[in-house]
Amino acid sequence: MLALEGVRILELTRVAPGTFCTMILGDLGAEVLKIEAPGPAEFVGSSISPKGEENRKQAAYFALNRNKKSIVLNLKAERGREIFYRLAQQADVIVEGFRPGVAQRLGIDYDTIKKLNSKIVYCSLSGYGQDGPYRTFPGHDINYISFAGALGLIGPPEGPPVIPLNLVADFAGASLHGVIGILTALLARNKTGKGQYVDVAYMDGAISLMTFFTTSYFLDGIIPKRGETALHGAYPYYGVYQTKDGKYITLGCIEEHFWENLCRLLGREDYISYHFSSEHFVQKPEDTKWEEIHSFLKQTFLTKTRDEWFELLVQNDITAGKVYTLDEVFSDPQVLHRQMVIEVEHPTLGKIKQVGITPKLSDTPGKVRSLSPLLGEHTDEILQGLGLNQEEIESLRKEGVID
Repeated sequence: MLALEGVRILELTRVAPGTFCTMILGDLGAEVLKIEAPGPAEFVGSSISPKGEENRKQAAYFALNRNKKSIVLNLKAERGREIFYRLAQQADVIVEGFRPGVAQRLGIDYDTIKKLNSKIVYCSLSGYGQDGPYRTFPGHDINYISFAGALGLIGPPEGPPVIPLNLVADFAGASLHGVIGILTALLARNKTGKGQYVDVAYMDGAISLMTFFTTSYFLDGIIPKRGETALHGAYPYYGVYQTKDGKYITLGCIEEHFWENLCRLLGREDYISYHFSSEHFVQKPEDTKWEEIHSFLKQTFLTKTRDEWFELLVQNDITAGKVYTLDEVFSDPQVLHRQMVIEVEHPTLGKIKQVGITPKLSDTPGKVRSLSPLLGEHTDEILQGLGLNQEEIESLRKEGVID
């Protein structure tokens, strides 16, 4: 048994954050029908399924679409919308990633669908949310984290902010908050018997992730500056150091006992008193001793290789980590033990490696039941499930309603 077994989701997303959201739900057992538009992908970074058997390998390795079925459906056509309505009547969840107003113009918005299915949980993922002065603005992760105050805090004090890939607003702010919102609404439905609308904004999610860093601002009006606090690496006990082999190791000695262990290991007991203090979260180092300690650590870590330092540090109960490249990540013994890289058997392609499943559930663990589909691979199957015969399906295909 899978935790979300029996939950049916209609996915109307075109880019990776929405697709990642439904991937997580699919991994946990939900049945996900990916409703895709006919024609070529319109978006950079599109998560639309590839077309044609020659692209089967490409599809198989695109983990974000695993555990899903693909149907090509033209929602601009009246008969296409009629099919969508029938699917929506049987669904538990709809996830869409259109710009606000598009779903309404297509006639597939929440107000329309809830009249057909009062139990539907309808989740919209949009850059700035469904209301407000920015609601129709275009954007990407870099724009959302700019407004959230996150980008301005990432990087060294000199120069521009450093872009943290698109991890913050896209995958944490939107994808994960989408999962939370959907599961919460499903739980509420068990009590109320009704579905509801879930409005997830990428910018909102990014701001929510900033909650911890706003404490001193709301309390005392303190505005932290980029590169000047403990969590920026401004203090020597929390940072990244180059090693003898040109690689890097990380230290996270915020707790006093970890810092003391490091000082004793390196024979510098005189540094023990220079440990973390809560004001370091908002204040830059003032005492010149911090510069001395940082310089000492910088030179010391150049005397051994990254892996030599890691073994020595963890043996002495010191918080440390290796800065990995992707190939190193998926050969690490802890990653392998936690099954965060898995192999899925394909009948013609053999073993397909993908990132594993999280969270780990003890009684109803997630599972990769199928690899990602080709574009429209399940169109006929899904329509037959609605009771359409092959003649009706071919008629829809000739009209351009399906592909």
